[in-house]
Amino acid sequence: MPAAAPQTTLSTTPAPRATRSRQAAAPLLGLACAALATVVWSGSFVTARGLHDSVPPVQHAFWRWVIALLAVAPFGARRAWRQRHLLRRHARYVLLVSLLGVALYNTLVNQAGLTTPAATMGMIMAASPVLMAVFDRLGGVRLGARRTTGLLLACAGVVLLVAGGAGFTPGTLWMPAAACCFAGYSALLRRRPAGLDGTAFLFTTFLAGTVLLLPAHAVSLSVQGGFDPVPGTVLPLLYVGVASSALAFFAWNKAVALIGATRAGIVYYLQPVCVAALSWLLLGEHTGATGLLCLVLILAGVVLGAGSRR
Repeated sequence: MPAAAPQTTLSTTPAPRATRSRQAAAPLLGLACAALATVVWSGSFVTARGLHDSVPPVQHAFWRWVIALLAVAPFGARRAWRQRHLLRRHARYVLLVSLLGVALYNTLVNQAGLTTPAATMGMIMAASPVLMAVFDRLGGVRLGARRTTGLLLACAGVVLLVAGGAGFTPGTLWMPAAACCFAGYSALLRRRPAGLDGTAFLFTTFLAGTVLLLPAHAVSLSVQGGFDPVPGTVLPLLYVGVASSALAFFAWNKAVALIGATRAGIVYYLQPVCVAALSWLLLGEHTGATGLLCLVLILAGVVLGAGSRR
């Protein structure tokens, strides 16, 4: 028995070098996760625009989350059941996160896609990192001169892009609301209850968001009717359900946990770049001659604001 004590001490105390290595790798991993989520999410704007005349917005959002729920269930359902007491204790927090990030955000984006080009939606959504920084600052997080400069530079690129010819349509009225929902969701991720498993949290928010969408889905079916389940509608829904929901949300939540909503939000400024490229390749939409200068400003802001002092 006495000999067991040294083994326990050695196995539970990590080597200082290994600890430093993990701490140094965490920001890089966080930035990589934020970039992955941003690139994958860009496709959902193109999908929202591409399905605008075949799948009603609410039904688009509902089936997206049904598919995402099925994709995450094998990994998160059992963990969520094990942590059901913790989830019940923080039920109001889980419902608020699910409402903002699952039920409202994507439904508003789909609604905007009825009349708004995908590239324009991506440009407007690029304002959400500014809101994330505001929420973080209200929560007591110091931004620093370097990160603030990066935010302002990237925001200037977005403003110039919109003012330079992107234009406004009735659908753009929905996008600021979507940006607020996403920024609020990202800020709330920093308050995730301690000890709550990330996969269990993801599964629970997907489940709650799907349930919250049920009444609106029923109304949409009765008023607008259903959609034809053909490859042109099913395949895009599979993409947004598996890639843009299960994969991207897991990566984004991991990024916020590692580097915070503000720094992850600066990487999110890459989204209009990705959306513009995808909308041009897949939908034939063009962003105009001023796009190159604007994208340079956005990329410069991302590099400046997301990078560390080193």
